Amino acid sequence: MKYYIIAGEASGDLHASNLMRGLKKADPAADFRFWGGDKMLAEGGVMVRHYKSLAYMGIGEVLAHLPDIFRNMSQCRKDILQYGPDVVILVDYPGFNLSMAAFAHKHGIPTYYYISPKVWAWKESRVKQIKRCVDRMFVIFPFEVGFYARHNYKVDFQGNPLIDAIDEVRRTLPDRAEFLSRNGLPDKPIVGLLAGSRVQEISRLLPEMLKVRRAFPDYQFLLAGAPAIDRELYDSILTPEDGVTLLSGQTYDILQHAEAALVTSGTATLETALFDVPQSVCYKTGRFSYAIGRLFFHDKFFSLVNIILGRPAVQEILQDRVAERMEADLHSLLEDPARRDRMHRDYAELREISGGSGASERVAGLMVKYLTEK
Repeated sequence: MKYYIIAGEASGDLHASNLMRGLKKADPAADFRFWGGDKMLAEGGVMVRHYKSLAYMGIGEVLAHLPDIFRNMSQCRKDILQYGPDVVILVDYPGFNLSMAAFAHKHGIPTYYYISPKVWAWKESRVKQIKRCVDRMFVIFPFEVGFYARHNYKVDFQGNPLIDAIDEVRRTLPDRAEFLSRNGLPDKPIVGLLAGSRVQEISRLLPEMLKVRRAFPDYQFLLAGAPAIDRELYDSILTPEDGVTLLSGQTYDILQHAEAALVTSGTATLETALFDVPQSVCYKTGRFSYAIGRLFFHDKFFSLVNIILGRPAVQEILQDRVAERMEADLHSLLEDPARRDRMHRDYAELREISGGSGASERVAGLMVKYLTEK
């Protein structure tokens, strides 16, 4: 069968690539055409656009790039019709993908959504559009089943694919001595900096994280460079005086050996938890985007760890006095054994309720089953 897949972010590229691997097992004749990234490209098929040309953060940034967004949507619609897929699979990225869901549905193409938009947090009105245009929804968080059930919409939950991705990678990571030697690093305890995967996130959060570094001279701070971000952006922010080492494409290596991490809210918070690394979660956006977002954001937490557990397991630092508050929280994470132990217990519970291993293959198998039964 022919699969048209759309992923607009780094996390979507990761999960879509694992899904593609599962689809190839369930359907050896699988043919792919997609919008995504390097991980998807490694699984085969034809890439139409790379996600790094699609990622815009916040209301202001979206408004500024509306002409580009509309051009991309027009190109995608034409490409879907030319390809003639058996199914369109949409991976998160709701601003773009819900429009494509409506288009595919209008043209009678089965529409599957993998990784639900965060409608449980804000823009709950989108559920009506999802029910109207999405034939099958495959969610990755257990609480989403109940959320959609309250809207009389049945969804499939087969676990969180990030567990498989991380467990697979951890078996290949170098030990501490090799990691330090490979990167020319001193034998000092590590604090990881995960500043985000988008230009706007990094531009706003990384300077705040760099301020924290000065209060911890006995630790080395390692910045996880996002694969889709040009080195020039980091170089424009970092200075030799910051004392921070940039390691591109080594996020999991850093987490494997970190004592703690400062993390921009997003998938990285869940990744950090699955590596069992104590973390402080932060987020900062433009004042206009923040003001608008407060009107529509409904959940009492904004980090995935806290949302999944339903309680404040990790500290959330939002918008104001970010560096000052991160510094205080990092002292606690590094110096309070009882807090570290409590966070490790919370992480163990999070892993247990997130569904175990094999999620990508189970979802792929269900997709093929539903398609062959239609």
